[in-house]
This record gives sequence, C-alpha cells and structure tokens, in this order.
Amino acid sequence: MILATDLDGTFLAGDPENRARLYQLINNHPEITLVFVTGRGLEVVMPLLDDPTIPQPDFIICDVGATVVEGTHLQPVEPIQSSIDAIWPGQHVVAEQVADIPGIRRQKIPQQRRCSYFCDAEAVTDELRKRVEALGCELLYSADKYLDVLPKGINKGNTLVQLVDLLEVPRDEVIVAGDTLNDLSMFEVGLFGVAVGESEQGLLDATRDRSKILHAKHTGCGGILEALSHFGFLGQGAVAAELAELSKPGRSELVMVYHRLPYEETWENGELVRRRPTSPNGIMPTLFSFFKGGKRGAWVAWSIHDPESGRPFETHTVVDRKEFPGLVAARVALTKNDVDVFYKRFSKEAFWPTLHTFWERAHFREEDWEVFLKVNRMFAERTAAEAAEGALVWLHDYNLWMVPAFLREFRPDLRIAFFHHTYFPSADVFNVLPWRREIIGSLMQCDYIGFHIPRQVENFIDAAQGVLPVKVVERKASAPRFRTYGCAVGVDTYATTIEVHNRRIGLGAHPVGLDVGRIEKILAEQSTQKRMEALRAELAGKRMVLSVERLDYTKGTLQKIEAFERLLEKHPEFHGKVTLVTVCVPAAKEMTIYQQLQEQIERAVGRVNGRFSTVGWTPLQFFFRPLPFEEVVSYYAMADVMWITPLRDGLNLVAKEYVATQGLTNGKGTLVLSEFAGVAAELHGTLLTNPHDPADLEDKIYLGLTMSGSNGDPAGRIRQQFGIVQHNDVHAWGQEFMEAVKAVDTTPLEDREEPAMAAELSGVS
Repeated sequence: MILATDLDGTFLAGDPENRARLYQLINNHPEITLVFVTGRGLEVVMPLLDDPTIPQPDFIICDVGATVVEGTHLQPVEPIQSSIDAIWPGQHVVAEQVADIPGIRRQKIPQQRRCSYFCDAEAVTDELRKRVEALGCELLYSADKYLDVLPKGINKGNTLVQLVDLLEVPRDEVIVAGDTLNDLSMFEVGLFGVAVGESEQGLLDATRDRSKILHAKHTGCGGILEALSHFGFLGQGAVAAELAELSKPGRSELVMVYHRLPYEETWENGELVRRRPTSPNGIMPTLFSFFKGGKRGAWVAWSIHDPESGRPFETHTVVDRKEFPGLVAARVALTKNDVDVFYKRFSKEAFWPTLHTFWERAHFREEDWEVFLKVNRMFAERTAAEAAEGALVWLHDYNLWMVPAFLREFRPDLRIAFFHHTYFPSADVFNVLPWRREIIGSLMQCDYIGFHIPRQVENFIDAAQGVLPVKVVERKASAPRFRTYGCAVGVDTYATTIEVHNRRIGLGAHPVGLDVGRIEKILAEQSTQKRMEALRAELAGKRMVLSVERLDYTKGTLQKIEAFERLLEKHPEFHGKVTLVTVCVPAAKEMTIYQQLQEQIERAVGRVNGRFSTVGWTPLQFFFRPLPFEEVVSYYAMADVMWITPLRDGLNLVAKEYVATQGLTNGKGTLVLSEFAGVAAELHGTLLTNPHDPADLEDKIYLGLTMSGSNGDPAGRIRQQFGIVQHNDVHAWGQEFMEAVKAVDTTPLEDREEPAMAAELSGVS
C-alpha cells in the first residue's frame, strides 16, 4: 500500500504515543510505501530526513506538488519532474510579474517551482489572477493568509496520482492524510483519505459526504491509525495485531547507561569473579551515589557472551546488595566480534580521530557502522526494558551516540540526558563523518546534553545547525568560571537552551571533577610516605618533570620528547639536574593503529638517553606500562613540573590529579598545560603551551623549570588551581549535571501556556 501524508498537523502531529505506534507500524512493514506530500520546499523537508525517530519516506512531493523526488538520494522522479519543469517560468519571472501588486509579501523560505506570499483575502484581486494566468500559472490561496503561485494544473493531488500510476500501484491501495484546505486536491482524485482530528473546517466541509474520506477523531498520527483500521488496510483488524507493543515500563527510576560495567569482571580458575572498580578517576563512585537509600535503578553496560561456551548469560546481576540494594547491572550481551568492531576498531578508528581533529587518520567502513547501530539498538532495548514510566536515563559518551534515537522511539515518556566525555570538534571537522546527520538527529532526541567546557557546546551547536533548523533560545556568559580569550578553547558565551522540531533541549558545560578525598586518603597512607621518601632520595639535587598519559597520537607524547631533546641541546646547565619521567599506558593489543606511534616513541626515548646520559643520570625515564594509582600519586607529590601537552583533549583529569596532590601537600609545583586540553578553560593560572608549536613547547618547559617566587609564584598558582579542583569536585559535577537535567522543561512547545511563536517562516503545510 501507499501512505501519502501531509506533514505539519498530520504525520508530525498527534499524541506522542500514537506517533510512536504509527512510526513503529511503518518501520515494521517494508511493504508500505511512504510518501511525504507537503507545501514545504525540499530544503525545508531535508532536516526531517535526519530525525531518526521519523520513518524515512520512499518519495517526497513538496512545493505543493511542484517538486517530486525519491526519498533516499533526493533525485527527481522522471518523467514527472521534467513535465512540471517544462511549464514553470521560474521564480524570478513570477516575482517580477507581481512585484508591484499591493498587499502581498514574499515568504522568506526555501522553495522551487513556486512562489509563496503572505496576504489577506483583499489582496487576491482579478489583476493578480490575470498576471499569474498570463505566465501559464495559477493561484492557490489557503488558511486566509497563504498565497502560492504554481505551475498550471499542478497541486498535491495531481502529482500524487502521477506518482501512483508510475509505480503501477492500484489506486484502491492508496490512502492520503491531511488536515488543511491546502490538502484538498489529494481528496479530490478518488483515493481513500483521512482528514485527521482538528482539521481545518474548510477541508471538513469540502469532504463531508465522500464515502472514501474518513473524518477521524484523533489528531495527527492517531487519525491515520484510525483510517488504516477503518478501511481495512494491511488486512481486517491487522493494525491492532501488527503494532509492536510499546516496551512495558520497568522499575528503575534512574538508568545509567555506560560502556563499562559497575564492577570489574575476570575469569579465575574457570570461575567468574566480580570486584569493585579500581578506576582512579572517581566517576564510578559518584554515579553510584545517585542510587543510595535503596533507590531503584539500573546500570546498563555490555558484557561479552560466548554462546559456544555453554554458560548461560546473566542479564541482571547484583552490584552491591548492602550499599545499593535497589541497583542492578543490566547487561547487554555482545559477542567478542561485536566488541572488537564496535569499540576497539570502529570507535577508535573512525570516531576517536575525528573527534580529536585528526580526521585524516580516520577509517570509515559502512559495515562497521551497521555493527555500531546494532549495538546501540541493543543498548536502547535493554534501557527501555529497565526504565520506569517517566524515568531519567543518563547516557555516557560517543560510543552510545545512536541510543537516543532508538530509545525515543521505544519509550517517548522517558527523560533522556547525555554527557559527552570526549572533545566535540568544530563543524568543519565533525562534518567529515559520513553519518553526521544520523548522529546529530539522534542527539536531538535528548532532553539535555552536557559537555566539559563552553567551547564544546558551541562546536556542537555549529555542527547541529548545519543539519537541522536549530534556534538558540538562551545563552550564558562563560566567565568567571571558564576562560574566554585566554586559551585556544575559550569562548565568551555559550548556548544553554535550543529549540528544534517543536522541542526545547538544554545544554550545559560541566567539567568532570575529582574525588579529592581519595587522593587525600592515599597521601595519608604510610606506604605512600615511604615511596615519597625514596623518590626524594633518588632525586636529590635533581628536578623532576613528570608526564602521565595513555599511548595515543592525541596526547602529544612524541612532540614532548622531541622538545625535551632540544631543551637539553640548548641548555647544558640542565644536564645531570633535570629528569623527565614519562608514564605511558599502552593500548590494548587489538588496537594496532598505535603500533607505529609506539615504535616512534621508543626510538625517540633511546635517542635522547643515548645522546645525553651520564654515569648516575638518565635524562628520560620512560615507563611503558600502567603504574598503580597510589604510586602515581607519589610521583605527583614529588614532581617539580607537571608537563601535560595533548594536541587535543576533551578535559584531562591528570592535570587535576596533580593539582590536588600538590595542593594537599602544600607543594610548589608548576603545571605546564596544553591550551588545547579542555581543563585549560577551567584551571586559571596554569602555564599554557601550544603543543603544535615546537618552539613554544620548548620555551614553556624552560619557563616551568626556572619559575620561582620572584617570577611566577608557583605556590600561589597551585593554591588558586587547588581551590578550583577542590570546589568543583566529582560530587559537585554529578549533582550539578543532575540538577540541570531536572530543570529542563520537556513540555512540547504547542502545549505550553506561553504564546506561540509567529509562524511566518513555516509557510504552507
């Protein structure tokens, strides 16, 4: 069958549950040919094609019937389009012909093969009709304010009939849907039709006694569902039987959706052992805190399932029965291949380099994207099954970009929040992604989206406005919390509320904080004090520069080693007195993209030590392995300079860990920080460097090593930075984010009491 439907007031309207039911029905029935029939221009329809919750049309008839294209590649449907083009004189010709007619005002909307105006009925004069007819065109006036000049004989109904005949579909297998007099031509060509609830009175009057036309009770999509059942499309009674039942609400008031389980899982002696997470960043305990007091919740994460092992997969496991009795881990069963493709290959080879502005390193594979979609849908299905009615879902990071799209379809009642832990690049970088429209469309199903810093919010807005008609409703000053013009990632203001597709979405800048108490506890341990004493003795008479990072081309490790080599070349006074200690955590063995970088770094380390080492002094100590966090804290306490130089970083918690350690020990260390790290916008008083500038890298590490109370007051800088880290800790981050999410008004704009905005830019429906 063919469903040919108007958009505004019809296919895009109605009760959210009925919209979800109709959209699900269409998605479940590939034999339904969906045709959008609208007065909008094609360019105005295109953003809808990027909304993943709306079924994709097979064909689009727009410009009130003057433009007809296929729905995937938007190519003209021939020979229908050519026949229309042959009788259209062109927009400029029409506009010049009626330019001096009083009382008409050109609509400022994208369109082709028609000219649209606003006017009152008095402006539609015989003179206007005469001029239009002289061009071989005709007028269409609707809703007492919309005037269209169209090619003669062209309207929604006539073009639709031509398309139906071209597709060789029997006309009694077509149903049309509309709500205004502008749709009347579709009801006058002998097809089954439905005037949905609350249709324009003129349309109801004109179709009142037609046996093939149903006047539905329900608005929008609900009316279309009524008609499908009334006329027996898909078989008698099949609509109710075929509609996939909306996911039944679960019991969790809060659902945390994270790529990592809330515990560490290992096999020991053939048995699965689970332990509390040992991650040093403190995010896990903070996220756990929202489930205190027995609050019902679920933590959705993946776990590998091997069907051939014969072991049953546990979908639900206990997290901590004593401390969090209401929290369960709801596990998504992925195969090892799913994980390798979804996370270790695709996320790291396609999304990671693009997000960090290294798009030339990215590899885009359509087959990997299909796996990514499959995994994201599985996450959405599990989340929908766990969430209670109206529950809050908190999604984490780019690995789950497409979950909001699937989840909004399954459960329109949910409040969806998303936090982007990685950097979000500018539009000219993000737009390299082949799937940028789908990703933006999915994120726009969220009620709230959080980033680390204002610059990332603005980059997201920039990318989104290239895909959808996003309007910024509210903005906020970055200062005093964030830097504005003082670093590469500063901006003066950022958007906090946007409007798109009749919904408002909240945005915010929430840099993740530390669990300062955990570092304080480590510093108080006797074992830590002993390690610090041993380091103090080892470094007697030497200054230590410390670098801690993962193996990744975004971290600038190689550039840093080369800058240190130049420093030793130019400043022999540092020989025997300065040691660079680098802790570089290797990547997983499956991530082969880092092998070449590892080899380059190892050669550079060997070269530096080979050139400058002397008896009793190794200029560069390189640990190519992870160190226990307790040991790293000891190094933080002893480091005279912390050298953090990522080429691009969403935040960088290592900088905060160093500041916290120095602050708790009344240290006088200096933080030399890349101005391309997100934390540079938050930590005032740091010594900023441009890691893309070799000379600046060298100059700033020299300044960091020679800084003293007379020319920089390192102790004063650390006190200032420690105040920021201590106040904006990880607990404050979680609470601030949650309060911002709850403050968003999710009421659809048309249901609010505030006056509706002028519809002048919408044109005819």
